[in-house]
Amino acid sequence: MDVRAGDQPLKAVEDAEPSVRPRLSSWQLAVKRGADLAFSIAILPLAVPIGIISAAMIKLDSPGPVFFKQTRIGKDGRPFLIYKFRSMYVNADELVSKLGHLNEAEGPIFKIKKDPRITKVGAIWRKASLDELPQIINILKGDMSLVGPRPPLPREVEKYNACQRGRLAVKPGLTCLWQIQGRSSIPFEKWVELDLEYIRNQSLWLDVKILLKTIPAVLKGTGAW
Repeated sequence: MDVRAGDQPLKAVEDAEPSVRPRLSSWQLAVKRGADLAFSIAILPLAVPIGIISAAMIKLDSPGPVFFKQTRIGKDGRPFLIYKFRSMYVNADELVSKLGHLNEAEGPIFKIKKDPRITKVGAIWRKASLDELPQIINILKGDMSLVGPRPPLPREVEKYNACQRGRLAVKPGLTCLWQIQGRSSIPFEKWVELDLEYIRNQSLWLDVKILLKTIPAVLKGTGAW
């Protein structure tokens, strides 16, 4: 299914009744958005030199662009373009069907611990979550928030059941409960449970706690693959 940023919500999501409802009031959403903007702007002076170093290392490591753009599904099933530092070879998406038998993840997601599509520099960047740094752009644009469920691929959402579609009830985020509790080592069903738990208990204070726990989780690199 060809889905591009700016298209209408996925039909499978549009026709379904979400299993959960966002809890934040309009003023809390405004505060959350303000925090997203403030953090993103504040981190730009640090992101620029990291970006320059990343660009040089990515270019030296393998041919292809520095940045990777991919359609992801956001709040209410609306597609948007996510930005990352490229951590895979340029033909990575084309190889998914050929490597399907090596998939080590459950549910609709595709993950391999020793993924042959990942470059040498990409493996280091992914371990430290530095490949996600360009998503500051997505936060500034309003596609994403600092905290929220990680944005899925269209092909994953097409396989969601009604319960799993509930994780699309809020804006996706840079970090979440999944990020601080094991990342890719967590089975998909548990991942969904954590996202729904976040949405049902969403609060500004919960966002703060997740952000504070994200730094040590990223430094440890637990479950990153």
